[in-house]
Amino acid sequence: MATTQTWRSARRPKEAAAHPAQDVRAKADTGSGWYAWLARGGLIAKGVSIGIVGILAIGVAADSGGKATSRQGALETLAQHTWGTVLLLLLAIGFAGYAIWRFVQVFAEREDDGGEKGTLKKWAKRAGYIGRGLIYAALTFTTVKILIGSAGHESQNEKAHKTTAAVLDWPGGRWLVGIAGLCIIGAGLWNFYRGITKKFEDNWRTGQMSKLEREWGGRAGMAGHLARSVVFSLIGIFLAKAAIDYSPKNAIGLDGALQKLADASYGPFLLGLTAAGLLCYGFFCLVDARYRDVSTNGG
Repeated sequence: MATTQTWRSARRPKEAAAHPAQDVRAKADTGSGWYAWLARGGLIAKGVSIGIVGILAIGVAADSGGKATSRQGALETLAQHTWGTVLLLLLAIGFAGYAIWRFVQVFAEREDDGGEKGTLKKWAKRAGYIGRGLIYAALTFTTVKILIGSAGHESQNEKAHKTTAAVLDWPGGRWLVGIAGLCIIGAGLWNFYRGITKKFEDNWRTGQMSKLEREWGGRAGMAGHLARSVVFSLIGIFLAKAAIDYSPKNAIGLDGALQKLADASYGPFLLGLTAAGLLCYGFFCLVDARYRDVSTNGG
């Protein structure tokens, strides 16, 4: 009997190794192990990077001068400091973890029994996971380039101009740019809805949170999502305008959206308010990293 049990115990690791897909799904279903580390580490990196953008934008608003920047610009600012190299390395690891987490979610997403509507919802969620995974994979690549000193100094605005100009030259490019603009506006409206309703709290393991943590985490999440809704909406509106006017120079990135606020009437106030919201979103991401249910059933 003992011999049989020993033989079975010896087989288990081999059986587990023979079915890595089952291990991935098991970790995703329970939100545990390496899968949880990827998700939580990625959310921390996301929060820190957005928080830095918010801090830099608050500085611009306070001085009423300078230029607002994107996350790439914020990362390049970090690279100017000795201690920034260590932080950049940690952020690169976090961004990579976030990207892998989102890609794993595409595979791990469970079937929905809601018929055709459920199928559409499932594929919409998977498309969202892929999109966010690609964004953070690109951000990982950018951070690594900054670390090794091979990154260019092209702003997000300039990249938006070049990309939009290239797409406008495609057959049907005007429609593609316009649809992309509408999708980004939709992301802005979705952030507005999530902020107003505090929908993001549905993913939290609230039983583990104190009253103070939930109260201030919820407030930070609301302010952060509303700030993101402003930024996304501005980017989407100007991208749609680029399609309507057939002018790639109308397209803007995150830095351009913040600069539009800075250049508007009451610019320092509007920029400062939005920047404070982005800083709140960074704090919200840290709370999210601690208390989010990252299992496929919860997150």
